[in-house]
Amino acid sequence: MDIDTVIDNIYKLPENSKISLKRHITEVNFSKSHCLMEAHKIIPYIYFIKKGIVRAYSSTEDNDITFWFGSEGEAVISMKSYVEDQPGYENIELLEDSHLYKLETEKLRELFDQDIHIANWGRKFAEKELIKTEELFISRQFKTALERYQDILTQKPDLIRRVQLGHIASYLGITQVSLSRIRAEIK
Repeated sequence: MDIDTVIDNIYKLPENSKISLKRHITEVNFSKSHCLMEAHKIIPYIYFIKKGIVRAYSSTEDNDITFWFGSEGEAVISMKSYVEDQPGYENIELLEDSHLYKLETEKLRELFDQDIHIANWGRKFAEKELIKTEELFISRQFKTALERYQDILTQKPDLIRRVQLGHIASYLGITQVSLSRIRAEIK
């Protein structure tokens, strides 16, 4: 996905503002399994996925618990680092070789002070991320694993092809055996 589409999907900017924002965005490439963000560290960047897929997870003594997948066009961000300059709680791992757009948070804040349109873009960006978090929270509280799996099939069917079933089971809060049962039930 090209950077203009990514920016426009958040909020349409006047052309001069978009040019100013794009001056601070670079393309980076990382290999599969690269840890893009580590828990307990301040992450001074926002990434947008040009090509690839990532997962966010937290680690316990026994295992990793996946709570989010991101793919083309989506932002990859530690909100705690972005909003409060504090260490985040998530690890973000690339599940494929990935091409990303990288934006330094401090440069973005400077642009907020210089350009009201970019400041509004940043507000819309934060609002959209908040809605995604709210939807994820509500889904985990009120939907069964079967319903959440059906949501994946409907909203992000490519995840099933691109992500290990163990990560999907973790995301759903179930074992791989239970996921196999759900998959058999749906067929």
